Amino acid sequence: MRIETATEPGDPERPNEDFAAVALPASGQGAAVVLLDGVTPHPEGTGCVHGVPWLVARLGGALLELSGSQRDMTLRECLAEAIARTARQHGESCDLSHPYTPQATVVAVRWNQDAVEHLVLSDSVLLIEDTTGNTRAVLDDRLDHLPEPVPSLRAAVRALPRDSAEWARARAEHARAVEALRNAEGGFFTAAADPSVVARAVCGTTPRAEVRAVAALTDGAARLVEVFHECDWPELLALLRKEGPQSLITRVRTAESADPLRSAFPRSKRHDDATAVLAEL
Repeated sequence: MRIETATEPGDPERPNEDFAAVALPASGQGAAVVLLDGVTPHPEGTGCVHGVPWLVARLGGALLELSGSQRDMTLRECLAEAIARTARQHGESCDLSHPYTPQATVVAVRWNQDAVEHLVLSDSVLLIEDTTGNTRAVLDDRLDHLPEPVPSLRAAVRALPRDSAEWARARAEHARAVEALRNAEGGFFTAAADPSVVARAVCGTTPRAEVRAVAALTDGAARLVEVFHECDWPELLALLRKEGPQSLITRVRTAESADPLRSAFPRSKRHDDATAVLAEL
């Protein structure tokens, strides 16, 4: 078994809000991988005295412990309990009903000698390679299919001269429209303080004998495919296998730096936190 990971903050002056960890049970018959991407705090505040790194460390740690040790619980159940545990660790001064309370995307995958179980919530990515070499991307792509007016506002932002007053107003309006759909019916969902969100996760199980490798990526690392279109998912997995996760992140940084104004490849941040995990079973 080979498990390799790398992570890098988008801005060295800011904390890395990604989380990745691996549990290797003492039995040696399985493992668990957890990857979280913390949602950048909203400029209007979060209603919480804790930061996003606090949230991802506790939520990620709880999910890793549960998914690695509680094999009688599904990954949905593990995530629900991890969210509930983390919510209890907030103090009374934290308003957990605040729409911008600290939250994160989630990828979890675990396996034993019989099965590979996975869970994906929001826009991080899980790749599963079968024993024939085919690679399947497991995606929760609700963010890509938000209803109007989000698509029209996004198009308006991209059509306007960057950094103009009209562009700034359109960008702010687009951001408000997207945020109105966070953890709302018809919108998209992230892990915050409500355990019921686990019902929205994309989950599944694959026979262990059919899986050769898995890879988990935050959207910052997935940019090589999703934003810059330099490769497809099978090619990205091949890159991870041949050169390792750090090489993937380096290629993302090179692509970002080649488009500093974000005009050729529109994206919300010039550089984003990027984390990748490869596990060859």
